[in-house]
Amino acid sequence: MYQAPIAIYMSNESQELMTDQRMKTKRSLRYAVLLAGVFLGSSPALAEEPVEQKISSLEKQIAELKELIKNRTATSANTSAKNLTPATATKEPPQPASSITGACQNNSETKREVYGFVRLDTSYDNGRITPGNIALFAPSESTLNNDGELNLTANATRLGVNLCGPNTETMMIGGNIEFDYLSFLGAENNSSPRLRHAYMKAFWPSSDFMITAGQTWDLNGTLIPFVDDPAIMWDAGNIGGRHPQLRLTKGFRSGDESRVELAFAAARSIGETNKIVDTINGYDPGKDAGIPTIQGRLALTTPLFVSGKQATFALSGHYGKEEWDTAADGTNQKVDSWSCVLELSVPVTEKLHFSGELFSGENLDDYWGGIGQGVNRDDTNNIKAIRSHGGWAALRYKANPETTLSIGAGMDDPNDSDLPAQTPAVTVRSLNEMQFVSVSHTIAPHFILGGQITHLRTGYVNQQEGDALRVQSSLTFTF
Repeated sequence: MYQAPIAIYMSNESQELMTDQRMKTKRSLRYAVLLAGVFLGSSPALAEEPVEQKISSLEKQIAELKELIKNRTATSANTSAKNLTPATATKEPPQPASSITGACQNNSETKREVYGFVRLDTSYDNGRITPGNIALFAPSESTLNNDGELNLTANATRLGVNLCGPNTETMMIGGNIEFDYLSFLGAENNSSPRLRHAYMKAFWPSSDFMITAGQTWDLNGTLIPFVDDPAIMWDAGNIGGRHPQLRLTKGFRSGDESRVELAFAAARSIGETNKIVDTINGYDPGKDAGIPTIQGRLALTTPLFVSGKQATFALSGHYGKEEWDTAADGTNQKVDSWSCVLELSVPVTEKLHFSGELFSGENLDDYWGGIGQGVNRDDTNNIKAIRSHGGWAALRYKANPETTLSIGAGMDDPNDSDLPAQTPAVTVRSLNEMQFVSVSHTIAPHFILGGQITHLRTGYVNQQEGDALRVQSSLTFTF
């Protein structure tokens, strides 16, 4: 009469074991053994054994089986982990900011994610600013004295697609295509699209190595100031744009929380249009050089003042050439283009962040340096690169989860001795300074109000400087 309680006890334990899906085969065999034990315990041959001893024996067997299952499960988990991560990866190293992450992880099929924003920018300038919808520099007051204007545009609206997968066991792949309408082609209310990004990436997590092919940001001067203006302080201290390129990036662990990244790229060389020989169509002296521009960046990312927030120190730059044909017989001059940039991005406190760059180089017009001036061609067709130096610095304060305040300044200062003489047909800019205060406030999820006050002062050779104050606002809906 004591067999029923034993059978019920064993049934509950068997149900507990059956919840472990990772031990289906092993469990089935042990379950059969336990049932056989129950049936044997109920047979007449063993009826004389005390019930208490039977229960104790069965409980001991169950405990042994549970311990065995636990050990087997741990061993299986460890084996799976070793198959997914490097043998030396006791702790995940800091990942590169440009690596393929998010939805592309553990993805066995191709995925597409559409993103972007609709944006309206409104600005009033008490003196004209070039080109208008964005702020680069202020024209000379000699030609445009206190000529205020209003700009209203939706051309900063952006549309992009993130691509990822299918991944393999060792490699993650992805890409990006992104457009906006700040091309300055077409009518103001019918602008042509502008290609910002079009690239693919292949990333090997176990070796922290990545290949990037296509058009994306340059390696020299990778930081972006905390401004609301889409021009991001170009021609006013911030250099670096976007070029077609083939890039190799390798990361190295440095301790448990730090990472060193080394990147090189072969990029498209683009120069000013040369019309010395072909006075009608001209041609690109960057392409005519026959070699790519080499870009490089060495960066250290490590926690500094704030736990869990990384500071970045980087040295970046580029070197390329342009070939300027000066006669129909093929006579030409080679002109260098190079830059050296020191980058610094540091979280100072939980709410305060500092970023800045210093640069020096020559023939930087294609990288938004030299205030848009690359070379000086005199009356004898002698070509001389224009040297320039400058930089920017900014502080960003996160007042609350919805509101961010920023303040900063920048400067681009071409070498006066490299600049051409001022003529009625040629305007020569000798200095460009910018100061700004900006705010960003999230009114509702995906709905952002931005504002910025900017002061621009631009110096000229043998002309009165330009001076303008811009008050700007933006409304952005992100998706």
